[in-house]
Amino acid sequence: MFDTDGVLLDSALLHAAAWKTAFDACLEAWAASGNGRQPPFDADREYRQWVDGKPRLDGANSFLTSRGIELPIGSPDSAPGDDTVWAVAARKEREFVRTLEAGAVEAFADVAPALTRLRAHGVCCAAVSASRHARPLLGSASLRSFFDVVVDGTDAAELGLAGKPDPALFLDAAARIGVDPARCAVVEDALSGVEAGRRGHFGLVIGLDRTTSPTTARALRERGADLVAGQLLTVTDYVCGAGL
Repeated sequence: MFDTDGVLLDSALLHAAAWKTAFDACLEAWAASGNGRQPPFDADREYRQWVDGKPRLDGANSFLTSRGIELPIGSPDSAPGDDTVWAVAARKEREFVRTLEAGAVEAFADVAPALTRLRAHGVCCAAVSASRHARPLLGSASLRSFFDVVVDGTDAAELGLAGKPDPALFLDAAARIGVDPARCAVVEDALSGVEAGRRGHFGLVIGLDRTTSPTTARALRERGADLVAGQLLTVTDYVCGAGL
C-alpha cells in the first residue's frame, strides 16, 4: 500500500507551495481584520505536521485551528478565498492545478525499479491517496500499470471514506485486493498516513523519509512506523524478505 505524493511522485513540494500561497493570504486577511499578525505558514514543518496526507478540507481546518483561527466552514462550491475553510482549501486547489498545468510531475528515480521488483515477486500493489489528482498523475508518470488497485480522493468522496489519519482509505484498498490488513505493508511519508497504517492494524508500517532528517525519522517512529527507510529499494528488500 503506497502513498503517492512524496512516496511515488515528486509532488509534495508542489502541494506545500500551493498551501503556503493559500494560508499566507488567509493569515494576511486575518491580520487585516484586527486579529493580530502571525508568522507565515512554514511549508516544511507545518506542512508535515498539519496538512500532509490529509484531504484538503481536513488539512486547511487542522492548520487554521493550530493557529487559533476560527472561520465558517463554508461549502464545497466556495470560490477560492480566505473567508471560509472551504474557500482556503479551494485557493490551494487552484494554485496546485496551475502548477500542474505548467509542467508534469515526475516519479522519483527509485520508484519504477522498486515496483518492478515487487511485481517480479508476485506482490500485489495498491496506490492510496487523499488527492483527487492521484490517478491522472500516476498515469502521466507511467506508473498506473504497476498497481492492482488505486484508491484516491475521488473514491473517498463517492464512498464517504474518512481521510487520514483514519485508516479507511488503506482498508478499502486492502478489501479491493482481497488481502487481510495484517498481511499488508503500508509505505508512507506523511505522519497522518503512518498513523493511519498503525490504526488500521496493518502488518508492517514503513515510514519513508526522503529528507534523511533525524527529526523526521523520529516523528515517523513516534506516529507508529515499524521502521524508517530513505529509499524505496530498501523498502522492497525488506518487504520481499518479510513474506508479506
